[in-house]
Amino acid sequence: MDLGRDRALFGISVAAELTGVNAQMLRTYEAKGLLEPFRTGGGTRRYSQGDLSRVDRISSLLDDGLNLAGIAQVLALEAETRRLQAEVDRLEQRLRRRQG
Repeated sequence: MDLGRDRALFGISVAAELTGVNAQMLRTYEAKGLLEPFRTGGGTRRYSQGDLSRVDRISSLLDDGLNLAGIAQVLALEAETRRLQAEVDRLEQRLRRRQG
């Protein structure tokens, strides 16, 4: 059984309890594009550990004074930074193989 970071296991009430963010706010985050929980065939939201971590990051940014639009920008920039770092790592590995 896969219980990894991306496995959508938690319903919205459990996600709300685990993160301390009420269910309505989780729905708002989804509506604003900040969060994308898995949907079952019947439309029920299911949250993964990764989703819960993202909610924690959103909460942290809210505590720092950012609004939801600002948070969307920060999250997009963080994702782009991760993508670019992965590309740098891939290119460095390729260069090492050629030099080796």
